[in-house]
Amino acid sequence: MAAIEVERHRGRLAALAIAVVVIAVGVPLWWKTTETYRAWLPVTQINQLAQLQLQLSVEVEVVFSRGTLTAEHQKKIDPTHTRLEEHPVDETTVLRYRYETRYRTATIMEEDALNQPTAAETDQSLHLLSESPCGSVVIYVVPESSTLLPEGVSVYVGQRRTALLRAGRPMRVGVGLKEVLAHLETQVQQVLKVMSFSHSDITAALSDRVRLDYSSREGLADSMRAFKSSPGYEITFSLLNPDPKSHHLHWDIEAAVQSYIQPLLSKLAPVADFSLDSQILYYAVLGVNPRFDPSLNAYTLNADSLSHVINPVEARLGSSAASSNPVLNFLLYVPDARHSPLYITDHRKYTVVSNAFSSPRWGGIMVYNVNGTELPVHINIDMTRVMGVFLAQLRLMLGVQSSTPPPGFLVGPCGPAGLADWELDRLLWSRSVENVATATTTITSLAQLLDQIGNIVINDNIAEQVSAAVASLQLAVGQLEAGNLGLALQYSKEAILHSERAFFDPSLLHLLYFPDDQKFAIYIPLFLPMCVPILLSLLKMAAEARQRRRERQDKKE
Repeated sequence: MAAIEVERHRGRLAALAIAVVVIAVGVPLWWKTTETYRAWLPVTQINQLAQLQLQLSVEVEVVFSRGTLTAEHQKKIDPTHTRLEEHPVDETTVLRYRYETRYRTATIMEEDALNQPTAAETDQSLHLLSESPCGSVVIYVVPESSTLLPEGVSVYVGQRRTALLRAGRPMRVGVGLKEVLAHLETQVQQVLKVMSFSHSDITAALSDRVRLDYSSREGLADSMRAFKSSPGYEITFSLLNPDPKSHHLHWDIEAAVQSYIQPLLSKLAPVADFSLDSQILYYAVLGVNPRFDPSLNAYTLNADSLSHVINPVEARLGSSAASSNPVLNFLLYVPDARHSPLYITDHRKYTVVSNAFSSPRWGGIMVYNVNGTELPVHINIDMTRVMGVFLAQLRLMLGVQSSTPPPGFLVGPCGPAGLADWELDRLLWSRSVENVATATTTITSLAQLLDQIGNIVINDNIAEQVSAAVASLQLAVGQLEAGNLGLALQYSKEAILHSERAFFDPSLLHLLYFPDDQKFAIYIPLFLPMCVPILLSLLKMAAEARQRRRERQDKKE
C-alpha cells in the first residue's frame, strides 16, 4: 500500500515537472523562435509627415534703376519685405508661400547694362554681371519713359531669372512711398506667377496625395499630359516608312539630337537621367485608314481617329522592357504614295499647322509629307522642322508649362537650350513638391500596411530604407522652407528612391498570406498530442488534491 502511494506521488511530481518545463521553458522558447522579426521603424516621424505642411520660400530682388525712385523714397524705403500666403488643400495638407523681397538701387555696372538698345541684350548683359541662384527672381524697374521695352509692353521676361518692369504712373514724383510700393507689389506678384510658381502648379503636383477638382476638361487634360516624376526617362525616336520601295528616306537623327535635343536634356540633368535611342521601321503603318478630302485634294486623319493610331504602332516599337523608367516615343511617319499627302485635322476640321499630335504620357507623332511623282523618291528629311515639333512635344511631356503670359508681358526666346532658366525653376518647384507628396504617401501607406498585418517580416534593410526616406523627406521639406531649390529637389529624389525600395521589397510578401486558420492547422497536430496528457494529469492531480482536502475536513469534524 505504501509502495503504491509512493508511486502515485512520483507520478504526480513527474507530471508537474513536465508541465512546469513545458510552460516555463517550452512555451517561451517556441514563442521566441517563431515570432515575426520586425525591425524598428520611425513611426512617430512618419505620422508627422502624414500631416504635410509645406512652406515654399522665394527670394525676390527688386532693383530700382535711375529715375524710378526719388531721393526721399530711397531714404524711407524698407530694404526687406516679407509676404506670407497660406492655402489649406485638405485636412492633412497645407501649403505656405513665403516671398522675401529685397529692395535696392542699381549699381553703376547695372545702369550701363540697362542702357543697351534692346531688352534681350540687356538681359544678357545683366546675366554676365551676376548669376541669380536657382529659384530666385530679380526684377529691374525701369522708368516709364524708357525705350528699352516696346510700346504697350510693361514687363519683359528674359532667358535667365531676370525681368524688366516698366514703372507705372503711381511711381511718379509727388506720390507717396506707400502708394508706390502697393502698385509695385501687384506687378511683382504677376511677374512671380509667370517666372516662379503658381498655386495651381503646386496643387497639381500634389495629385498623388490629394483629390483635385478640375473645373474644366482642358485642366484635366493638362494635368494628364506630362509624365509623372521619375529618376530617369527613355526617349525613342522612330522613323516609320510604310513604303520603302517608293521612298528612300535619310534622316540624320544623330546630328539632329545633338543640335536640338541634347542641349535641353543637359539643362534638365538635375531633374532626371535621360537615355536616347533611334530606329527605322519599314512597312509600319498607322493602322487607321485615312479619308480623302476633295476640298483639300488630300487624305486626312481627324482628331477622333487619332486614339486608334497608337496601339498598332506601339506593337512594332520594341520599347525596352528591361527598364522601369517611362518611355517617351516620338514617331515620324512618312505616308505611302497611295495616301499622300496626309494631313491631321482638329475637331473643327481645320488642318493642324504642325501636322502632328501628342498622346498624354506616351509621346508624339508627326506626319511628314514628301513630294515627287517619279518613284522611287530619294528624300533627305528636314530635321530642323521635325525637331522643332518634337522639341515642343518633349517640353510638354516633361512638364514644362507654356502658359499664355498676362497682357502687357513679353516673353523673350528661351535660347539655344530650348528652356529658359525660370522655366527650369518652375519645373523644379513642381517636381520637388511632387516627389515629397509621392514619397510621403508611399511611406505612410507602408506604415499603415505593416501596422495592420502583424505577420509581415520587417528586416533591417527595409528599416534602413524607411529611415533614409524619412530623413530625406525632412531634409527636402527643410530646404524648400529655406528656399534652396536645388538641394530640395536632390533630397526629394532620394526620398522617392528609398521609399519605393522599401515599399516594393520582395521580403514583404513572404508572410503576407499566412492567416490564423493555417497557423491552427499547423500547430494543433503538433501540440495537441503533447498537451492533452499533461492537461489530463494536471486535472487529475487537482481532483486528488480536492479529494484529500475533503478527507482532512471530514476527519476534523
